[in-house]
Amino acid sequence: MGPTFQQISGGRRFRDRLASTLVWVAFAVAVIPLVWVLITVLARGAEHVFSSTWWTNSLAGLTSRQFGGGVYHAIIGTLLQGLVCAVIAVPIAILVAIYLVEYGKGKRLASAVTFTVDILSGVPSIVAALFIYALWVTTLGLPRSAFAVSLALVLLMIPVVVRTTEELLKIVPDELREAAYALGIPKWKTIVKIVVPTALSGIITGISLAIARVMGETAPVLILVGYTTYINFDPFDGNMASLPLLMSSERLTPTAAGEARVWGAAVTLILIITLFNLLGSLISKLTSLKAK
Repeated sequence: MGPTFQQISGGRRFRDRLASTLVWVAFAVAVIPLVWVLITVLARGAEHVFSSTWWTNSLAGLTSRQFGGGVYHAIIGTLLQGLVCAVIAVPIAILVAIYLVEYGKGKRLASAVTFTVDILSGVPSIVAALFIYALWVTTLGLPRSAFAVSLALVLLMIPVVVRTTEELLKIVPDELREAAYALGIPKWKTIVKIVVPTALSGIITGISLAIARVMGETAPVLILVGYTTYINFDPFDGNMASLPLLMSSERLTPTAAGEARVWGAAVTLILIITLFNLLGSLISKLTSLKAK
């Protein structure tokens, strides 16, 4: 005779339905505020984004009460600061993750590095900005600049990329490493040619999410660089605008034009971050297909 199954009791069905209901309630509690914020921002700022000069002009020569102009100078600043941050943070974070997974098992240095990464992952952006200010401006006597902002963003980006890369390297099957070692391939070449390419799609996704996160930080730009309405392509010299800094500066001028720019800049920042996330997902998929 085949196996017999007991009928599910009413108590178990009730607990299952209760758990499902609580999950859906938690989902609604998390999503409803997010949807409400997006709708509010889009409703108040979308019309400014479709202006013919919004993406191509700066605010040079305009007062806080004058409508018009655009946020091209702030977009350039946001992208430059994020790019400089990524150029510094990504190689360091990937090398740290490789050391922790491939070389640091059971070593005291690896424990110290892990502890440091854990601390950095919990550091508020204002603390990172104050640390760079104390080191860059107060101790070294260097001027405030967009590069100093990028250094503060590096401290916020490194732990995110390290943790993401570390977890992805851990899920690479050990059989791939052992097969390479059996063929006489050195460990460093195994990591470069086999381990990292296997996890590359996920690493790229993690990097894109980390870049999207740091580009929206406000505290570093408020402390480490001054705002300007002009376009500045030099991260080492002079003030440089960014979208978070523009929103903060325009918010201090209680005018209709300033309020409109704040909402428009918020929509622009959301669009740029969304674009980075989509671009990271696309590159990740293309890399995964190429690896197969």
